[in-house]
Amino acid sequence: MIRVRVPLDLHAVAAGGASVFALATPLRVRELLALAVREAIGDLAPPDKFSRSICRTVTGLSRGDFTLNIDGRVFADPDTVVVCTGTADLRFFVKQRAGTR
Repeated sequence: MIRVRVPLDLHAVAAGGASVFALATPLRVRELLALAVREAIGDLAPPDKFSRSICRTVTGLSRGDFTLNIDGRVFADPDTVVVCTGTADLRFFVKQRAGTR
């Protein structure tokens, strides 16, 4: 499991209105994956390693190599929008065991 901090939606906060919507941030699954990869490889990792890791992770999700569980909800499409508040817990589930291809 990788826990990531979800950035605050500043547009919702600036608009005022209901404070509930100010606390919820809509993000695409691929954006959460980028946050998770950054958390996993660290802030000091070279930019090219970060880019390659994101590309491989998004490609794997799109191909169906694994599914992604975000706060108890299952996602298989990196372009799906998910609404998160504060932090998000990402769990990766591989569809096949290693060596069974």
